[in-house]
Order: sequence, then structure tokens, then C-alpha cells
Amino acid sequence: MGEYSEVIRKGAEEILKQNLFSDTLASIALEDIGACQHVVRTILGRDDIEIISVKGQYRLLNLTSKDTILDAYAQDSTGRKINIEIQRRDTVDHARRIRYYGSMIDKSILDKGAYYDELPDVYIIYISETDLLGVGEAVYPVTKTLGKSGIPYDDGNYVVFANAAIDDGSDTAKLMKYFETADPDDMSQGPLSERIHYLKCEKGGNDEMCKAAEDLYNKGREQGIEQGQSEKAKAMAISMHSDGVTVDLIAKYANVSVDLVRKWLGLTIA
Repeated sequence: MGEYSEVIRKGAEEILKQNLFSDTLASIALEDIGACQHVVRTILGRDDIEIISVKGQYRLLNLTSKDTILDAYAQDSTGRKINIEIQRRDTVDHARRIRYYGSMIDKSILDKGAYYDELPDVYIIYISETDLLGVGEAVYPVTKTLGKSGIPYDDGNYVVFANAAIDDGSDTAKLMKYFETADPDDMSQGPLSERIHYLKCEKGGNDEMCKAAEDLYNKGREQGIEQGQSEKAKAMAISMHSDGVTVDLIAKYANVSVDLVRKWLGLTIA
């Protein structure tokens, strides 16, 4: 037990050293409604947005393809869904990553049999240290228009990029500079500053960081167990198939989809 507690304590200390470009600290900080609302209002330039709920490190499950973990997933008073993503790496295809995240959010929202016009607006706010697309602005939305007409194409899916590389004196640029420091003594960012000060300097906040470190530790163990179970199921599927068992029956025994079994076996997915 003592060794476990020491691991958790050291984990919490490491999180406390991070800035807000760490998705771990950002997720914990933005679970606070006031802090999340401040970030959303600043980047979107809208003071009328009222966040009513937010979850950090929110996992969207997909049995047949890649799961998605959202850094912060919020809803406002009008029903809009807002995903805040923190991105440090420059090596991924950001446009397609955002496309996949948007599709997973839509899939999680729309119930079977529902109409497409029931889909709420979804905002993805993509925050990075560098100007990923080289636009030269601290914040820029992705706009969609119909040909040369300039007529907006509105599908209810909105993407906004923000970065710390461009200091244009805007409120977003100031916010991004704060993301770089996460200085608990800098109270310039209202509710977000209050949240960071609480997490880094007050006992209740330190306790919360220890709880977050413990959750991360336990999630890592669970994911390791799940990975092991998945490998066992795959090995079982291959063995059963070699004995002549049908794909449908293997899927039933393994409690997975037929397409996943086909993928394990290297067969064409119908």
C-alpha cells in the first residue's frame, strides 16, 4: 500500500509541473465549468455561451474501430456540444483527426431511428502550441462556402483553431500565453486562473490532483487488462476458425462483431 501511495503522490507532483498544453492538466482544469466557459467564450469571441456540463478525458467507445478520448467535452445551455482538444504533436493529420472526432461525437449523440435534423451543433476547438496550418493568426475558424458564391454551407459542425505561436494582442493570444505558463500566481484569466491556483496551491486542489493521478494509474491498469483480453479473444478466434468454426459463431462466443472477427482473421469485411 505504501508503494502504491508513493506512485500516486509522484504522479500528482508531475501533473502539477505541467502547463495547460498537457492534456492531463488541461482536462482536470477544464472539468470546472467556470474555467471551461472562460476558454470557450474567449476563443469563440462570444460572451453569451453558458456551459452547463463538462467532462474531462471523456471516452467515446467504438467496438469495431478506434476509440476516441476527448480532452474536454462540454454542453452549453442551448444543447450545443463543445469539444476542446489540446494538441502538441505536429506529426498527425489534424484535419482528418478532427473529422474523425466529429463523426464519433455525432454517432454518440444520434439515437437509432432519430432524424438527422435532431443533431445539435458541434464545436471542436483545437488548441496547439504552434500555428499548425501556418495561417499566421492566433485564432481562426474553418469556413465552408458553396463554390464561388460565398454562400455559407452550414452542416452544424464548426472547427476553430487557436495557437500560442502568434501573438496578435488579442484576448485569445493572451489566453494562449497563459496556457504556456499555467502560473498559479497569474490571475489574469478569471475563472481559469482561479482553477489553476486552486489545483496547484490549495489543499483541496492537491487532493484532487492525487485523485486524478490515481484515476490515471487505474485506467492504465484496466486498459492493459483489456488489451490482454482482446489478444486472448483474437487468439481464440484464430484457433476456432482453423477448427472449422464459422465466423458468426466465433463472434457470438467472443461477444464481438462479425466484422471484428473478420479483421482478426484477415478476411474481407462484408
